[in-house]
Amino acid sequence: MTTPTTTVAANHRHWPADARGCYEVWYVTWNHPRTDQGYWLRFITENPLEGEPRAELWFARFDANRPARTFGIHRPFPASVLASHREPFEIAIAGSQLRHDGSTGRLAGDGHDVRWDLRWEPADHVLRQLPDVMYLRGGLGETTVCSPNPLVPLSGSLVIDGEEVTFDRVPAGQTHLYGRKHAYAWVWGRCADFLGAPHCALELLAVRLQRRGVTLPPMTLVTLELGSERFAFNQFRNVAINRSTWRTGYVHFTAWSPLAKIEGELACAPDRLINAPYVDPDGTEVWCANTEVGDARIELSVRSGLGWKTRTLEGPRRAHFETGGRTRDPAVARTHVRVT
Repeated sequence: MTTPTTTVAANHRHWPADARGCYEVWYVTWNHPRTDQGYWLRFITENPLEGEPRAELWFARFDANRPARTFGIHRPFPASVLASHREPFEIAIAGSQLRHDGSTGRLAGDGHDVRWDLRWEPADHVLRQLPDVMYLRGGLGETTVCSPNPLVPLSGSLVIDGEEVTFDRVPAGQTHLYGRKHAYAWVWGRCADFLGAPHCALELLAVRLQRRGVTLPPMTLVTLELGSERFAFNQFRNVAINRSTWRTGYVHFTAWSPLAKIEGELACAPDRLINAPYVDPDGTEVWCANTEVGDARIELSVRSGLGWKTRTLEGPRRAHFETGGRTRDPAVARTHVRVT
C-alpha cells in the first residue's frame, strides 16, 4: 500500500528540539471488542519555558466490566532518550517507538508492566478537527490538532501484567497535536465503533478560552465520517450554531448545517474515568478526566426534500472522551499515576 505523503507529513514533529515553551503529543486510542476494554497510548515531548526538556510515555487501560482493573501510568524521561525521524516517520522514547503505521514498546511502574506490539494500515486522508484557516502557517491557535490516521484497522498484541490480548483489525485512531498552552477548559470526544455502522467515526472538540479574565462560551466543532460521506460542522460558520455542555462523565452536543444536523451524547460512570494531570510549558497545572469505554449515542439527520431523514447510531462502551480544565474533577477517584 502506498501511503499518501500528506498523511505522513501530518505526523512530522512540529517543534524543533531546541524550541522553548511548547509541547507535542501523538496518541492512539482503541478497544478490545471481546472484553470491552479500552486503551490510551501517548508519546509526548515537553519543552518548558523553565527547566529541562523531557519526553513522556503514557498508557491507560479502561475495563468497562471490571472498573477496578482500570489504571493509568506515565513516566517522564530526559530528552536525551528521545529520537525522531521524518522519513520514515518515527518518534522513539527510551526504546518505545511510534511510527506512521504502528507502535512497539514497554512501560512499567506502580505495580504494572505493559508491553505492546501494534500495527495498522495508514489512512488515505488527514482529519482536521479545526477550521481550515487555523492550519495556516503551521497553526494559528494555542494548540493545533489533526488526525493523520483518523480511522484505521489495528492488529497486534498487548500484554498487561502477564495477560495478553490480541487485536485483529479493530477500529483505532491516531492523532497528533502541538501547542504552547491548553485551552482554559475543553472536551474531546471520539467514537469509531458504532453498532451496524462500519467505517463510521465521530470526532468532537469543544473549547472554552479565557481572554483578559473573561471566560468565553464554548466553541464546538464536530465531524462525522460515515462510509464515503463526510459531515463537517467544524468551520467558523458552524460555531455560532453548534452547542455543547458537559459535566462529570457526560457530554451533550448539537451541530447544524443547511443539509445535515447532529445531536449526540457521550456518557460513562465516574468509575470508568481517570484524572490525568497535565502541565503547560509555562508551568500551569491542568487536569482532564478521561475514559476510553464510554457510551456514545448520536442522531444524524440529513435533508430529504422538505424534511429530514434521521438515523440513530450507538456505540456502547466504545466512546473515547475527556473533559479538561484548571481543576481536578473531585467526582473521579482514580488518578493517572506518574512513575519513575
